[in-house]
Amino acid sequence: MSQDARFEDAGDRPLNLGAMDGEDLQVISALAQDAIFPVTEMQWLAGEHRFALLVNRFRWEDAPAAAQRGRPVERVQSVLVVDNVLRVASQGVERGDKDVILSLLSIAFEPGEDAAGEVILTLAGDGAIRLSVEALEVTLKDVTRPYVAPSGHTPTHEG
Repeated sequence: MSQDARFEDAGDRPLNLGAMDGEDLQVISALAQDAIFPVTEMQWLAGEHRFALLVNRFRWEDAPAAAQRGRPVERVQSVLVVDNVLRVASQGVERGDKDVILSLLSIAFEPGEDAAGEVILTLAGDGAIRLSVEALEVTLKDVTRPYVAPSGHTPTHEG
């Protein structure tokens, strides 16, 4: 008998997750929250209908264990890929300034007709990236070993 994966099952293993529906995307969104990336690490491959980000992801799945064991919190470089992308639009994103660092707050899917819809990447500072897709297909894959978070702190959100 199979059972659903649990958050703590990830442990120290690299993540390699896929989302084909809104519920799956919520898991990826939670794990990618507070990922940071230079504006130069965004790429839309129009011919391949693919949008990709190389992000420095906070390891939310490891944070409780790190706190419990008194060890530093970690980040890991991950690739976030959205496939089936037809159009890309953004607001509040300065692509011309190569020194800009962006922070990902959430990833959401707004369904349209049939399987199509919009993937919305909400960024800190009122920025957003809207990806028009013909079908939802998102992957998040860790591509390096974890490293100690330079800030040494767990991200917080004051409201």
